[in-house]
Amino acid sequence: MKILFASQAIDGHFNPMTGVAMRLKDRGHEVAWYTGPVYADKLGGMGIRHFPFRRATEHRADNLNELYPERATLKGPRAIGFDGEKIFASNVSHFFEDVREAALQYPFDVAVVDSSMFIHRLVSHLMGKPVVNFVAIPNMESDPQVPPLFFGFRPPRNPVEKAIQGLAGLLSDKVILRPAAQSYRQQHSAYGQAVPREGRLTDEPYRCSDAIIQTGPESLDFPRRRVNPKVHYVGALLPYRAASQSGTGSSGFPRSYPTTLVITQGTVDKLDQDKLIVPALEAVKDMNALIIVATGGQGTKALTARYPQPNVVVRDYVDFAEVFDYTDVFITNGGFGGAQLSLSKGVPLVVAGINEGKSDVNARVEYAGVGINLRTESPKPADIAAAVGKILADPGWKSRARKMREHFEGADPAEAAAAVVEAAGRRTPG
Repeated sequence: MKILFASQAIDGHFNPMTGVAMRLKDRGHEVAWYTGPVYADKLGGMGIRHFPFRRATEHRADNLNELYPERATLKGPRAIGFDGEKIFASNVSHFFEDVREAALQYPFDVAVVDSSMFIHRLVSHLMGKPVVNFVAIPNMESDPQVPPLFFGFRPPRNPVEKAIQGLAGLLSDKVILRPAAQSYRQQHSAYGQAVPREGRLTDEPYRCSDAIIQTGPESLDFPRRRVNPKVHYVGALLPYRAASQSGTGSSGFPRSYPTTLVITQGTVDKLDQDKLIVPALEAVKDMNALIIVATGGQGTKALTARYPQPNVVVRDYVDFAEVFDYTDVFITNGGFGGAQLSLSKGVPLVVAGINEGKSDVNARVEYAGVGINLRTESPKPADIAAAVGKILADPGWKSRARKMREHFEGADPAEAAAAVVEAAGRRTPG
């Protein structure tokens, strides 16, 4: 079977797909990938044919503010609306034309498409190809019991909260995401594709795919009234690592401390370390604990000089799969991949993030009782210290995180995802 993966040029979208791609290769399938030029070397190292963006703009974690200087000044709903239109909706027709061109050289049998590319309807309806929607973020399909996206709501507990969330949903649909939805409809109209009025823009990848690979366990999602049989919760999908890359991530970390804390601000919103990394270090630097900081390659040298304490170790990148084996609390802005990996090891979290969908991840962490949500992207050191102290003092937090770990154990996520792709490739697109 010829399989085409297609993803944004953003680590949090690309990386979770790599383990699935390599598992499919191991199972004898031919795999190619459509994504940004930034991943050319990585794909080459995996032996995967690369079709780089040609018409599409390459949106990366490190170039968004360069492409759109005004983005750095936006907060909350305005930031969500801007990203929806500029980063996601604007590229739909460019993505599709690139994929259609790639198909002339690589006539694929099934496409595995990043949910945020929004080309599922075009690939399925115009190319007649089975499509698997790959969701590297929380389940975005609307449901009467699930709060509207991007506000960080938990399921409503009373009529007042339900009314507030209903109004927020209308605000999201009619104002915040309206430019993105209009752009999406206009681009589809140019191809003669009518987009249903019911539902939300974020429902489209679910509506137009033959199957959905949803990362994370179902227990980390909110309860739903409607069960979509096409959605397969597969667990924590880790980035592919060659055998030679294993076992090196924790070298140099002292193990003589009674407690280990891990801090990260993610891979996208990492430029201003005063948001989370610095206040977190100020909160915990004097604890009798090993403090491991992953900067994502931003300001590592300066941060090391600023915090020379022997218990603070600052790295560009950290092998979370290794260090979470002995971590007590994970302090993060709420990237979904990191949150899943933390919980797959039974590690409770302190989360502080708003943009890029982080508020929805953090609301799920809070709802599941496996972490403390500070509900801001710029927490105060005192609030971080209090949250960390609360988790360390109450064994219930670790107990619930370990209970969640059971939902990750047993199944092989890459194997489960590969099986979803294979089954979709054998079906007629619908």
